Amino acid sequence: MSRPTLFALQVLVAVVCIVLWQVLSTVPVFGKILLPPFFFSNPLDVFSQIVKWFSSGVIWKHLGITLTESLLAFVIGSAGGVLVGFWFARQPLVAAVFDPYVKMVNALPRVVLAPIFALWLGLGIWSKVALGVTLVFFIVFFNVYQGVKEVSRTVLDNGRMLGMSERQLMRHVYWPSALSWMFSSLHTSVGFAVVGAVVGEYLGSAAGLGYLIQQAEGVFDVAGVFAGMFVLSAFVILIDYGVTLVERRLLVWRPTVDGRG
Repeated sequence: MSRPTLFALQVLVAVVCIVLWQVLSTVPVFGKILLPPFFFSNPLDVFSQIVKWFSSGVIWKHLGITLTESLLAFVIGSAGGVLVGFWFARQPLVAAVFDPYVKMVNALPRVVLAPIFALWLGLGIWSKVALGVTLVFFIVFFNVYQGVKEVSRTVLDNGRMLGMSERQLMRHVYWPSALSWMFSSLHTSVGFAVVGAVVGEYLGSAAGLGYLIQQAEGVFDVAGVFAGMFVLSAFVILIDYGVTLVERRLLVWRPTVDGRG
């Protein structure tokens, strides 16, 4: 399937969902509105709220803060996950020693950590970044660790037989093997970095998209809540597209699904 066709189908799904939302929230079905506007709002009101935010400029400050927090969490968490994942995969003894502690920390509910980070780091951006890092780090860590461990023993033996050093094996064998796993985790991590920032803002902040959503929720402005979520969704899609461009650049050697390079 060509990319334009795929994109058209993706847009069609969004249009159908929006039209259904608009119809079910404004047109009575058997004498009853199935999606009461007080609880579900409607697409026109949500779109009007988004336009109002951008036309007045009020959204830019909040968007910039959330963007900064999300990118910092994404970069720091991803870098840490890649480095520690490689280290653990190449040092089985270290991985075995720290295995129960990694699992224990990963099992901690992140919502519980949010107020602790706020107490330690204050209500500025760093408490939100820390929360996002805890979400991103483990996703990348486990994927990179598994990617390095999945390297074919035959490929390693052939490389060593040809006289490759450990440094050359890292560059030409381990790293390419881990890249596919790493980028798979990065696509997931984008959303979690934003979730960490927004949850932190929601629980305690004076700015950011999470703050906007919390303020709208406090006055029962359902359109404002949905508007904030749609802006967040668009925001995540843009960052994920950036990750996809980097992935295509670094994984040019990988064949596509239809077999073409």
